[in-house]
Amino acid sequence: MSQEKSLLGETLSGLKQQCDELALKMHLAETEAKQEFEQTKDKLDQLTSDYDPLKDAVGESAENVVASLKLVAGEVVSSFDRIRKSL
Repeated sequence: MSQEKSLLGETLSGLKQQCDELALKMHLAETEAKQEFEQTKDKLDQLTSDYDPLKDAVGESAENVVASLKLVAGEVVSSFDRIRKSL
């Protein structure tokens, strides 16, 4: 479980960095990309707020939450990739 928490923390850190990098390029993007970025950024913010209390959680229910957070993190990665390709 500790390894998964570490991996998820690293994933979130990388996603936040990607978010910051994309934000710098957004002024050149079209409206559609901007809308998808805002929706994805909101999803990342929610993922981060959901992860914070989990960092210290233990047990089987925490494993289910980690699996759910990984799924959402994957969606954020896919959205960032689509936005990046549209720039």
